[in-house]
Amino acid sequence: MSKSKISSGVVHTVPMDLRQALLADARVHAAWEDITPLARNEWVCWVLDAKKLETRQGRIEKLSSKLRSGMRRPCCWVGCTHRP
Repeated sequence: MSKSKISSGVVHTVPMDLRQALLADARVHAAWEDITPLARNEWVCWVLDAKKLETRQGRIEKLSSKLRSGMRRPCCWVGCTHRP
């Protein structure tokens, strides 16, 4: 696996701030690459859905923490409405 390769979701591409967070932690990066494209899409959409910058940054931190602990999809969220 290339250190700078970040796989995207089925609809959403990974925004730069999330990309940087994924590349900053090898364990989080490996977990990201191990989940399905649909699961990655859900995480990206969850991050993009934040209205405030503080919320978005908090979601990126939470995403990293949850992936590190083995969670594969965002919890308690209705899901991406942009799915095909």
